[in-house]
Amino acid sequence: MRDLVAGIRYVGRGVRWAAQHGRWWGFGLIPALIALVLYAGAMVALVLGAGEFAAWATPFADGWGSPWQGLLRGVFVALLLAGGLTLSVLTFTAVTLLIGDPFYESLSEHVEEGEGGCPPGPDRPLWREIGIALRDMVHVLLRAAGFGVLLFLLGFLPVVGQTVVPVVGFCVSGFFLTVELTTAAMQRRDVPVRARLRLLRGRLGLAIGFGTPLVLLFLIPFAAVVLMPGAVAGATLLVRDLAPAGPVAGPAAADGAGPEEQAVSASW
Repeated sequence: MRDLVAGIRYVGRGVRWAAQHGRWWGFGLIPALIALVLYAGAMVALVLGAGEFAAWATPFADGWGSPWQGLLRGVFVALLLAGGLTLSVLTFTAVTLLIGDPFYESLSEHVEEGEGGCPPGPDRPLWREIGIALRDMVHVLLRAAGFGVLLFLLGFLPVVGQTVVPVVGFCVSGFFLTVELTTAAMQRRDVPVRARLRLLRGRLGLAIGFGTPLVLLFLIPFAAVVLMPGAVAGATLLVRDLAPAGPVAGPAAADGAGPEEQAVSASW
């Protein structure tokens, strides 16, 4: 419970930091606004083309009479739009972080410098950093999708599927959102994605306490755009207390924990 409360406090600390640094808050809005425009364009295109796509996907209903043809294709359009909206909510943060990698890296560094020292980070070109971020994003999204399928199936269970499963779903989403938001600070410490997952699983309450309130807030229209700089700042503060200042990566980082990571995991 203590970790859960501590995670919620990091959200408040990050939002407070962004509010006290207006220039950096505005700077951090740029990637989120770019992503918002892209997603809005995609959703408009989906809405405009949904009817034609439904007709193309259900040719067997061409000879159906009224009202069955319209009902079938109306349900298809509704499911298509709901799926598109759900996918946009699930991927918006990851895409925003990918677009804004240089922006949020600078913001995260500024947070650490203000807190008293910033790790120098690995000496890699920008294109390679973006490539690593893209690879890590896919890795995390695939894991999140696996949990999403499992929770979807469990949702058909009587009573439990309508009560416990939605709560667990929000917590799972909160954990993976924390993984995404801590990317900049973790990459600066050269912590590979699998090690990040292990570190955050070791402090599960902290990760859920930080990410789940943000998941709920991000459901409010445009809240993700406004809160993204504060969320990155809060995640940076969380990483400062969770991860070591030095790199965790090592020769065996791709397959397992290296000596430093094992020491860190043991300490928690």
